[in-house]
Amino acid sequence: MNNIVGRVNDSVTRQEAGGITSVLWQPCLLPEWPATQAKHVFDISLGKMLQPSPNNPDDVETPYIKAINVQWSGINTEDLPTMWASSSEIKALNLKIDDLLVCEGGEVGRASILSNTTPDNCIYQNALHRVRSETNDVRYLKYCLKQASESGWFDVLCNRATIAHFTVEKFRELRIHIPPPKTQRLIADYLDRETARIDALVTEKEKMLALLEEKRAALISRAVTRGLNPDAPLKPSGLDWLGDIPTHWDVWKLKYVVSKIGSGVTPRGGAESYQSEGVPLFRSQNIHFDGLRMDDIVFIDSDTHDSMSNSKVLAGDVLINITGASIGRCFYIEEMQGEANVNQHVCIVRPSSQIETKFLYFTLRSDLGQHQIDLSQSGSGREGLNFESLGNFSVVIPPVSEQRAIIEHLETIGQKSAVLLTEIRNSISRLLERRAALITAAVSGQIPLEEMTE
Repeated sequence: MNNIVGRVNDSVTRQEAGGITSVLWQPCLLPEWPATQAKHVFDISLGKMLQPSPNNPDDVETPYIKAINVQWSGINTEDLPTMWASSSEIKALNLKIDDLLVCEGGEVGRASILSNTTPDNCIYQNALHRVRSETNDVRYLKYCLKQASESGWFDVLCNRATIAHFTVEKFRELRIHIPPPKTQRLIADYLDRETARIDALVTEKEKMLALLEEKRAALISRAVTRGLNPDAPLKPSGLDWLGDIPTHWDVWKLKYVVSKIGSGVTPRGGAESYQSEGVPLFRSQNIHFDGLRMDDIVFIDSDTHDSMSNSKVLAGDVLINITGASIGRCFYIEEMQGEANVNQHVCIVRPSSQIETKFLYFTLRSDLGQHQIDLSQSGSGREGLNFESLGNFSVVIPPVSEQRAIIEHLETIGQKSAVLLTEIRNSISRLLERRAALITAAVSGQIPLEEMTE
């Protein structure tokens, strides 16, 4: 495999074909694999525009597959939506097993083979291409598209700086090195086997990540509700969902052990007010359980910062997301280098002397905190967390000296977990790099055919 990776060639050549720029991203030196436009090898057709109501008396309501149903890992055919279509459209766009579906928009070029049975008369929307061939192997094309996606070729062709579209014209003009059909099948069979093995390893490592995260979460939850002494006498907490707590601990409403609960506002001018430098403005995407991520930080000028004086961040604050999909995610400000502020999606919780910053952070990220966040949401969505609800959260308060011992214990566990998590994540990255290199080498003729024979 190392030799294969070493032979991967990232060169890109450009040629004009029919007025459309055709990028031959797939280098190949084998003369028996000619570069051919996809339209000469595969039958490519775009799906039907969404029709929410009948246009004619004979139109039929029929299930259809959307782009979101098509992922590299497979095609989801459960609970499909429906649209109206004529009998001739259903006949022309009907799907069958082994069709290749390719995304026209979004993550352009994302593709997968239809391997599941579909409802009768199932068709596909115009955000997808359907690819068939009587003689050539669409699995080979899928791997070519995967390699093109990972090499950044679609960024070049479809201009991701705007709304990217892999139009049917671009797809049909696509130039691919096409080996003989028998060789296509050999390559596809080989890649099916080898990528399945790599995917199985990745899945196992992802399970290890999940188990480590669950174990750490359980240790945090137990430490902030029961402490470190397993023999400590207990008393009822008064909350059925919390259970018993150490007898010398107390349960308080959050608002009684903090000096501030409040969020920022939208800066005047919104996103147009953001600067390339100045005062950091924390948004929800910057707040994560494992730290503050600064790679996507934005800045505001000092005048805007001063006008948002109520949401200036201080050392010791805990920041928690109060809207959107990341609601409840939190971290703390240990020390300040300059000033900072938050927008309306992030709440500042400022501890009083009764609770340590890091103990508050561990409490909010524990099952104790996250359970109350879930309870505070109406319906099935996680729409937002208001200050009154947050202030009424129940928190368990040990003596400050015990809080500090718990913090030290959890930080030690966190450091050990971080080392293991990093090692596993790095291992997954290496496997994915190996997978990508394997596909590149196979579809560009860099692996001898005899090495691919099972």
